[in-house]
Amino acid sequence: MSQHATPRIRIGIGGWTFEPWRGSFYPADLAQKRELEYASGKLTSIEVNGTYYGSQKPETFAKWHDETPDDFVFSLKGPRFATNRRVLAEAGESIERFLMSGIVELRAKLGPINWQFMATKKFDQDDFEAFLKLLPHTIEGHPIRHAVEVRHESFKAPEFVALARRHQVAIVLAGDSEFPQIADLTAPFVYARIMGTTEAEETGYSSADLDLWVERARRLAEGRIPDGLETVEGSPATAAEREVFLYVISGFKPRNPAVAMALIDRLG
Repeated sequence: MSQHATPRIRIGIGGWTFEPWRGSFYPADLAQKRELEYASGKLTSIEVNGTYYGSQKPETFAKWHDETPDDFVFSLKGPRFATNRRVLAEAGESIERFLMSGIVELRAKLGPINWQFMATKKFDQDDFEAFLKLLPHTIEGHPIRHAVEVRHESFKAPEFVALARRHQVAIVLAGDSEFPQIADLTAPFVYARIMGTTEAEETGYSSADLDLWVERARRLAEGRIPDGLETVEGSPATAAEREVFLYVISGFKPRNPAVAMALIDRLG
């Protein structure tokens, strides 16, 4: 097992199956069926994108559990069938089908669920609250944490932040991207996705930018808003420690594992 970052700050990437990582991140002679085992030894979390597009079997979640270190955590993307709809209040059946599909087979390795919305989806207070009410916080005795990734400027509103805080749902913090940034803390955990990796940098980010995101992660774990991040309401009056999930996503994807490992190394 690798030396992992402090449990409060988990660093990872999106998925583990990507051909350009073979021979760069993964050893050239590594069998493809061992890629999750290898990746989970180098990272502290992975965001599973496949659950956004289709369902998995309970046996698959159990297999993922068994192939990864004891302190590893998966975040899952909620299915698009629940979020890509005009009336969110009608998503109940899709949400329930996903939550009862066997995700609890991950047991203690089940991290937050990221419900991602299209960039065209606008904030409708009543309908969005109806959606949040459909999200249970326990399933079969297992705690379930939720995050919402909204990508339209209309969500930069106090009413939206208040809704998320009332339902203990995290607002995904978009870093280095074209999407609106809402760094307000609304849940007992933080969910950040940074998207600024470039081919020009061997580690995806410059050394200064790596240091910047490490410092931001530490501040967020303390329950404080780092300088340079945009909020709707600003820092909370009282700081409270929070677990942080930070994923290196998109950008120049071949570099993303190098970024995640560099951040983990800097965290010590």
